[in-house]
Amino acid sequence: MKKTSPFMFYMLYFAAVAFYMPFIVLYFQGLGFNGAQIGLLTGIAPLITIVGAPLWTGLADKKNRHKLIMSLTILAAIALAIIFPMLTTLIPVLLVVGLFSLFSAPIISFADSATMNMLANEKEMYGRVRIGGTIGWGLVAPVAGMLVQARGISMAFWGYAALMFVTLIISQKFTFGQSVTVVSFKGDVRKMLSNHRWVFFLCLAFLGGVAFATVNTYLFPYMQELGASKTTMGIALTISTLGELPVLFFANLLLKRFKAYGLFIIGITITGIRLLLYAAFNFPAGILFFQLLNGMTFPMVWVAGVSYADENSPADMKASAQGLWGVMVFGFGAAMGGVAGGLLLGSYGGRLMYLVIGIITLVSVATVALLDKLDRTRQARSLI
Repeated sequence: MKKTSPFMFYMLYFAAVAFYMPFIVLYFQGLGFNGAQIGLLTGIAPLITIVGAPLWTGLADKKNRHKLIMSLTILAAIALAIIFPMLTTLIPVLLVVGLFSLFSAPIISFADSATMNMLANEKEMYGRVRIGGTIGWGLVAPVAGMLVQARGISMAFWGYAALMFVTLIISQKFTFGQSVTVVSFKGDVRKMLSNHRWVFFLCLAFLGGVAFATVNTYLFPYMQELGASKTTMGIALTISTLGELPVLFFANLLLKRFKAYGLFIIGITITGIRLLLYAAFNFPAGILFFQLLNGMTFPMVWVAGVSYADENSPADMKASAQGLWGVMVFGFGAAMGGVAGGLLLGSYGGRLMYLVIGIITLVSVATVALLDKLDRTRQARSLI
C-alpha cells in the first residue's frame, strides 16, 4: 500500500496533466488572443507558483494539516478547470489562470513529501513510484488528443477535472510526517538556507528550471523552424517519454552510486549538453535521436532533487522543503527560461537559443560545483 497509492496518484495526476497542458495554448488561440496576450497568460503560471507552492506547503507544515490542505487545493483546481470552457474574454481567463496556478502549484510537492514519508527506509525507491507518472502521461496523451480532436477543446478541461477527482480520492491514502515540536517556520527556513550546500542546490535547481523551460516550451517551435511535421513532433514526445522509463526504474541504483546531490549535478550537466546537441544537429532526425536523453535530464534531476530536499530538511519541514526546491525549478527557473528563451527564439531562432542557454547552463554548473568544492575544503580546514 505504501507504494501502490503514490504510484496510482502519480499515474492519474500526470494523466490529468496530459489532458490540460498540451492544449492550453490552443485554447487561448481559439479564443482569438494575440501573441502578447498568450504570452501573458502562459507566463503568469510560473510566477504564481513562486507564491503558491511555499504558501500552501508552509501552511500545511505549520498547522500539521497536510492532507486537508492538499485536498482543498485539488478541489479548487478541479472547480477552476470546469470553469475554463465557459470563459470567452481575456480578463476572466487571466483571473482563472492565476487562481488555477495558485491552487495547483503545491499539489505535486505535497505528493512528493507524502511519498517520501511513506517509503520510510526505502526512499531510494522513489523513482519506481514516480514512474507511474510517465506511464500515465504516455497512455493518456494520445487519447486526450483524439478526444479533443473529436469533441472540441472543452474535453481538455473536463478530462483533467475527471482524472483529478479520482486523484483526489487516491490522495486520501497518503500519510505525512508529523511535527513533534512547535517550531518557527521562518527560523527553520533560515536554518536550511544557512547551509551553503542548500544554497548551491537551489542555484542548480534554478538553472535546471531555465533549461527545462526552453525544452518544454520551445522545442516544437524549433522543430517547426526545421520543417518537422506535427507527426514528427508527436514522435519526439513519445521518444522522450519512453526515455524516462529505465532511468526512473533504476533511480535507486543511481542514487546509491552517486548520492542525491551528485546525481542532481549530473542530470543538469547532461541537460546542458542536450541543449548544445539540439543546436549542433539542427535537423528533425537529430532532434528525435537526442530526445532519448530526456530520461537522463528531467526525471533524473527530479528524483535527485526530491531526494536531496527530503534528506536535508527538518522533520517538520518536509513539505516546505519540497515546495522550496519546486519553486526554484517551476517558478523562478521556468519564468526566466520562458522569457529568455522567447526573446532569443524570436530574435535569433531556435538554434542560437539552445546554443546560448546550453553554454550558460554548463558554465554555471561548473561554477557552482567549484564554489561548493571550495566551500567544503574551507570548512574541512577550519576543523583542523
